[in-house]
Amino acid sequence: MADSVFWFEVGLIAMSVAVGVLGAILGLGGGVLLVPSLTLLFGINIRYAIGASIVSVIATSSGAAASYVKDQLTNLRLATFLNVATVLGALAGALLTSLLDTRWLFVIFGVLLIQSALLMIRQPDPSLQAAQAEEPWTRRLRLAGSYPDRVLGRVVAYAPRRVWLGFALMWVAGVLSALLGIGSGSLNVLAMGSAMRLPIKVSAASSNFMIGVTAAASAGAFFARGDILPELAAPVALGVLAGAWMGTWLMVRMPNQRIRYAFVAVLLVIGVQMGLRGLGIQVR
Repeated sequence: MADSVFWFEVGLIAMSVAVGVLGAILGLGGGVLLVPSLTLLFGINIRYAIGASIVSVIATSSGAAASYVKDQLTNLRLATFLNVATVLGALAGALLTSLLDTRWLFVIFGVLLIQSALLMIRQPDPSLQAAQAEEPWTRRLRLAGSYPDRVLGRVVAYAPRRVWLGFALMWVAGVLSALLGIGSGSLNVLAMGSAMRLPIKVSAASSNFMIGVTAAASAGAFFARGDILPELAAPVALGVLAGAWMGTWLMVRMPNQRIRYAFVAVLLVIGVQMGLRGLGIQVR
């Protein structure tokens, strides 16, 4: 019995480390990967899996955000500005949960994610292009920035495009996050990368900062409901935190295109999962 518990904990921590690495590199927080892993691989009740996921997102953000700020990858002004839209969207989504049938929303969301992933492959890498002139909103809010890219060996300057569209998409991300019970990390990175034309490293780093704030705001409610089990959340959080530190070390040394391809692959998996869930097809 003791041996089985020991190996269960070892497997749990190993899986959490892997999720933390991917979450830090791609800006997803790991929740979208952690919940299916805990429920399908370890047979954990989905309520407690989601509770542990919330704690893990805070751990990922805490482990990655400080390092990314130090590496000058996180655009703090932009992340704070967009977080306002995400929180407002989450509040609106919470009010709509009892009014809408989310089944077809899963299908539509899955199709849109798959389409967005395919379009993202064909988009040129913003880090390889010269920074364009600042748009009025970008200049007014002082959202332009730069970061040192170790792979390219130079400082990459960037100026967010279509700030109004990015803000609107972040509101939609917050609504969908509340309606469908999914993390907004994938939508954050997609909106910043595709709509605002930010380099993938800046998008992922800023997303890591944003999801931690959102998760911290909702963790109290999960704890009050008894959905956070310390004996489960503690080893998961430790594993994810260790993975997040490893992920931040890897991300600054990875080519942008490799991160983009990994993000597209994860988007395709999430899109298929969402579509099947909406159609009532359970993948085991």
